[in-house]
This record gives sequence, C-alpha cells and structure tokens, in this order.
Amino acid sequence: MSSWAIVAVVAIVASAVVRIFTGVGHRRRHGMASDGDMTAIAAPRDDAEKAMLRHEVEELRERIKVLERITTDAHSTQALNTKAISDEIEKLRSN
Repeated sequence: MSSWAIVAVVAIVASAVVRIFTGVGHRRRHGMASDGDMTAIAAPRDDAEKAMLRHEVEELRERIKVLERITTDAHSTQALNTKAISDEIEKLRSN
C-alpha cells in the first residue's frame, strides 16, 4: 500500500472518530442544532435506542480495527517476504 493510501485511510478514520465524538451525524439525522451547542443533543430515549447506539459504536470500532490491520499488515516483514517470493515466481515464469 502506498504512503498516500495510508494517509487517506488515516484521514478517513480520523474523520469518522471526530464525527462519532462530536455527534455530527447524530444531530443531522435527528434535526438537532449543529452549532456546537451540546445541550441540543438529546439523551437516548429508551433502552432500544441505547442498544442500537452501542451496536453502531461496536461496528465502527470493528471497522477501525480492520483499517488499522490493513495499514500495518501491508508493511510487515511477512507481507514483504510474501511479495518478494511472489515477484520471484513471476520472474521465473517469464523466463
């Protein structure tokens, strides 16, 4: 993975984290104020909504773990060895 791709993934993850912690997506979906007034964010109304929000946060955490693994695995020793072996096999095929 190129360094620009890593920068893009990190930027996307950072944006998602900011949206989660500032509640931008939540406020937009529910028509709440977006001027940073934290009193405009209503608490979850019932247990079902709390469960839904917890599930959504857990899914986002899993996505972040996958993105972190993708960005770090591409530059691991094992990945580099695999690529070197693959390149060598292709070189032998072309001969």
